[in-house]
Amino acid sequence: MGSLDDVTATIDTYRQATFISTDSHVTEPIELYQDRVDAPYRDRSPRIETKDGWRTLFVEGLDPRKLMTASEREVAIVGGDDPAERFRDQERDGVVAEVIFPTFALQACFASDDPGLQLQLCRAYNGWAREIFGGERRLLAVGLVPMLDIDDAITEATSLAAAGCRALFLPARVPSRPYNDAEYDRFWAMASELGLPLTFHSGTGHEPRVVRGPGGAVINYLLGAQLDGPMVMLAMAAGGALDRFPELRIVTVETGASWLAWIMTQADAIYDDHIMFAKPKLSLKPSELLRRQAHATFMYDPVAINNRHVTGVEMLMWGNDYPHPEGTWPSSQEVAAKQFADVPDDELGAIVGGTAARVFGFDVA
Repeated sequence: MGSLDDVTATIDTYRQATFISTDSHVTEPIELYQDRVDAPYRDRSPRIETKDGWRTLFVEGLDPRKLMTASEREVAIVGGDDPAERFRDQERDGVVAEVIFPTFALQACFASDDPGLQLQLCRAYNGWAREIFGGERRLLAVGLVPMLDIDDAITEATSLAAAGCRALFLPARVPSRPYNDAEYDRFWAMASELGLPLTFHSGTGHEPRVVRGPGGAVINYLLGAQLDGPMVMLAMAAGGALDRFPELRIVTVETGASWLAWIMTQADAIYDDHIMFAKPKLSLKPSELLRRQAHATFMYDPVAINNRHVTGVEMLMWGNDYPHPEGTWPSSQEVAAKQFADVPDDELGAIVGGTAARVFGFDVA
């Protein structure tokens, strides 16, 4: 597949804008992990078993996770690994290119506290994704980078870049070493030289199910997963990494963006009010660092769109979360008409595709 110049969606898009999804998923075959890791790690690889009628994911470091019943799986849209099928699915939604994240690997590759297992699982997925999507410029599969061992992280990121990967995927949290730790500076320095965007998908690197029982689905999605966005951005901005490494570009994925205006205004005020105690001293305000180097992706977030005059349009990027049910696929154009009704054409174009094309290297000129 060549340039996107000759690619058009199979439907008329909202105001003829070019839509690029910065948050899509592939449901990778669970068997790839056991098949591709070294022998000592095979028994510790993630697996799916049917338990009490439910297909259940078992991952080292996490509680078992119910996926769906076997009957639901038979009719589900799973986001497969056939590029032609993905093109058809996305083009009927008005999408011409996508940034692809895994499904099981979101948590499976970053859950264990064993750096060796994390590296094995990430390499297994990366090798598989490169074989499936590596030849398609419209399909950008992110490269997974385990962060427990920084030397391993540098080696894997460098290898991914050499193989043509255009974006790296780091866990949103590393509980044993938050991202404001100066130990990461050698990784940030290497990432700056590579020039690849660093993505942080919500709910990764930790257990996002923070409560059980009534309200859990809503609470966990908002406070266990989407709040990873503010955690990443404040650690990188207030912690000084964005200041020390101005070439870094970070993207929080499926975090929504309503919170952006809140953290930007409050971080500036708190930094100024506590300037005597704040460390490190920054050359710019936290909000200015974020506006220069950070982005957040959303599916449906009218509050974030309304706040674009505070955050800046360039911080916002859209994705349809294909094929997950909480996303906008296959009705993204109807949702766009609802949430972008009062947005000028140039700003609409930047949010739904223009900024993504620049950040991730899609050729839509």
